[in-house]
Amino acid sequence: MSTFVPKEVQAGLDSARLQSLKEASRLRLAVDGVTYPVLRMWKTGFSMQAETAPYLRGYVDLYDGAIHLFQCLIVAADEEAGEMRYEFKRLTAVSEKPALDFARSEDAPVALLTRQTD
Repeated sequence: MSTFVPKEVQAGLDSARLQSLKEASRLRLAVDGVTYPVLRMWKTGFSMQAETAPYLRGYVDLYDGAIHLFQCLIVAADEEAGEMRYEFKRLTAVSEKPALDFARSEDAPVALLTRQTD
């Protein structure tokens, strides 16, 4: 049995795969005020559609819809099957609260209550 696939069929399969990835992903990449859709993400990187993806290098922000997930330092890795792949050099999760510079004990008071005088 032959595993040869004609170029037209392979192009159609790649196009259908990219279309399904675009529809399924809510991830977006923001850089310099411009957003780009992310097709998929894995532990060490992510990919975008090669036709619309610029050659990126540096700091970017990664969003899931409107939720800011990560601040990333990235470098463009390679292009394969219609996808431009990028690798993370640094991936920092974004928090809604500021970082604490001390250890907070579990039984610490939430607020200071004072006595009310008449």
